[in-house]
Amino acid sequence: TFSYAEHAELLAAAGAEVVAFDPLRDERLPDGTGGLVIGGGFPEVYASELSGNEPLRKAVAELALSGAPVAAECAGLLYLCRELDGQPMCGVLDADARMGERLTLGYRDAVAVSDSSLAAAGTRMRGHEFHRTTVEPGAGVAPAWGVRAPRKRVEGFVRDGVHASYLHTHWASSPGVARRFVERCRTS
Repeated sequence: TFSYAEHAELLAAAGAEVVAFDPLRDERLPDGTGGLVIGGGFPEVYASELSGNEPLRKAVAELALSGAPVAAECAGLLYLCRELDGQPMCGVLDADARMGERLTLGYRDAVAVSDSSLAAAGTRMRGHEFHRTTVEPGAGVAPAWGVRAPRKRVEGFVRDGVHASYLHTHWASSPGVARRFVERCRTS
């Protein structure tokens, strides 16, 4: 997976007990899970294993549908979709993902469009995209981010406690993000 080490450090500093798990092998979430952060990675390499771990897919879906905070970036976004290249994923989002040839790569300046467990509407963050997939639709009724360049668009999904997007953000640039996420974990 891809994630910034500072995310776990910021979550711990905000009072969270950060527990790692392996979505390829673990069949359940760690006991007492109150929120979930799913980073990036290379789902095209592991799509079969992720799909085959039905107990964990169901546990992730149940947690998300309960309203618990879930922050998913890039591969995490794909994992929350109904399917990736025809293989079942968690089904949390009304969206489907597929691999493609075109590489989307670059830094982004984004603003949170919708209030979420991760960011209040209007929060500005920088991040990057790096993927060869597409998600249809590219944004939910409540999009996660408004991106200004390379072209103006909205992307990602906010629903209940879920914030899912292609954008890899660096939470150290806006430390309130980790505090907000942990606070939402305590109240969900």
